[in-house]
Amino acid sequence: GAAMAAALREVEIDPEGTFKYILVRLQRPGGEERRDIVRGTAAAEFHNHIFEKVNPEMEKLGYECKCLGGGKIDHNSKDKKIRVFGLSTGYGKADHSVTVEILKKVYTDYEITWSDDKK
Repeated sequence: GAAMAAALREVEIDPEGTFKYILVRLQRPGGEERRDIVRGTAAAEFHNHIFEKVNPEMEKLGYECKCLGGGKIDHNSKDKKIRVFGLSTGYGKADHSVTVEILKKVYTDYEITWSDDKK
């Protein structure tokens, strides 16, 4: 249904600003089906706040969640640029190159870059 489609969107990030993000792997228990999603919001003070919101949503849909790491996203919608950088203290650094590939599927007309810089 629509709720499931929305929950499983590959990318859900704030439309503007700099904020924390996590890369999450969804997997059907015992199944082959798996997908990686990007979630980021300025509302989250810590990376685990994002995971704590995503995890129950996905469990309801029958997926197991694993956080693959985190970082920060700088989203400039005016210039159509996204920069992925930084890391999560709790989860470690996500593979930003994977995050960028996922973002590119959604933000097709953006310039999207990543680095291991902290800021």
